Amino acid sequence: MNEPISAVSAFKSASSPADAWVQACDHALRTLFAAPAQRRAAPVAPVVVDEEGVVRDGEAMTVQERLHAGALMRVNHVGEVCAQALYMGQAFATKNEALRANFIEAAAEEGDHLAWTAQRLEALQARPSLLNPLWYAGSFALGALASRLGDRASLGFVVETERQVEAHLASHLASPDEGGLPAADGASRAVVEQMRGEEVAHGEIALAAGAMELPEPVKQAMKGMARVMTQTAYYV
Repeated sequence: MNEPISAVSAFKSASSPADAWVQACDHALRTLFAAPAQRRAAPVAPVVVDEEGVVRDGEAMTVQERLHAGALMRVNHVGEVCAQALYMGQAFATKNEALRANFIEAAAEEGDHLAWTAQRLEALQARPSLLNPLWYAGSFALGALASRLGDRASLGFVVETERQVEAHLASHLASPDEGGLPAADGASRAVVEQMRGEEVAHGEIALAAGAMELPEPVKQAMKGMARVMTQTAYYV
């Protein structure tokens, strides 16, 4: 069986605008329709040992818990589809070759998250969002626009995106009573916890690289768009 090909493996500095468009389309098709590749294995849930020293795998989820976990991981999978599109849109539009390389590397790192969330969807017998092509197209356009506004603005967009993603993932790690992942779904919680830490790191790297603070109206607009996406992806 052929190994999955990374969505960013063929995305390089283009020699012409036509090449850039071909590479952008290739990346989109790989992200949306190919089996996602990963450079690292998915995080593993910690072993739970009871007071008597017996290893417990956790109680089986109820049907309702499994459906809720699948819906939350579908939202997270959409977030990773958008992350691929955002970074590649920024790489596509920037004139700064060093920054382009950074965006491509960040997309490759996010590729692990894409693969992990896809694996959790399969394990939970849940499907990806039917609107993934729409989410991808919109995020790619936003990334390209951010790059056209300048390097500092583009990096600022990364910082604010990662702040919002971190807060979103934290909500999934809240207690089940607060709408978080089921306590029995340790595998999904381990994945989300790892993703959360790495999203924070991506934001810190962009901040250190000279990101500007985005205007408050822009931040609020980003939050509004993210809210529409997450609420829709939970069901569709």
